[in-house]
Amino acid sequence: MTAEVKPAALQLTERQEARRRRILHASARLASRGGFDAVQMREVAENSGVALGTLYRYFPSKVHLLVATMQDQLQHMHETLRKRPPTEEEPAARVAQTLMRAFRALQREPHLADAMVRALTFADRSVSPEVDTVSRLTTAIILDAMGLADSPTPEQLSAVRVIEHTWHSALITWLSGRASIAQVKIDIETVCRLIDLTAPAPAR
Repeated sequence: MTAEVKPAALQLTERQEARRRRILHASARLASRGGFDAVQMREVAENSGVALGTLYRYFPSKVHLLVATMQDQLQHMHETLRKRPPTEEEPAARVAQTLMRAFRALQREPHLADAMVRALTFADRSVSPEVDTVSRLTTAIILDAMGLADSPTPEQLSAVRVIEHTWHSALITWLSGRASIAQVKIDIETVCRLIDLTAPAPAR
């Protein structure tokens, strides 16, 4: 079982953490209604009951805020998947099943998904810690689904990175209307075969 990934953030007091969660919930609500453009920092501050200056101390820009919102969504998704793990027998099939479940969760909130993906696309170096946490969370979800008995090999980690890139790309092409859900499923299932190809040979 992989270690739980915590969002990249300073150590917060209980009160500060509650405030941060209100901000993230407000961000997600606004994005769900109108996508990236609907997330205005002043509205987020008003909806979460914090001063605008306080909001900027937590999140220096809208991109920081929306990438952190994606962290929060992935963390929740990871917890849900741990409670209801994939049912397929083979590791590749378990990962494909898991990623399609995650994809369908995002599909239910297309405006929110679009806002978070756009923020990732716009992120510059100042957002690197948050972007790295999103990547680590996605990797943790995939590794959990693989259910490895031992630590992953470098080849397996490389396969996981390729799967992660493909999943992200599939999300972008679906959001832009250039791929159907059926095509996304085919692409995810195809790339997950790398898990079988990189599995260590059984000891003789």
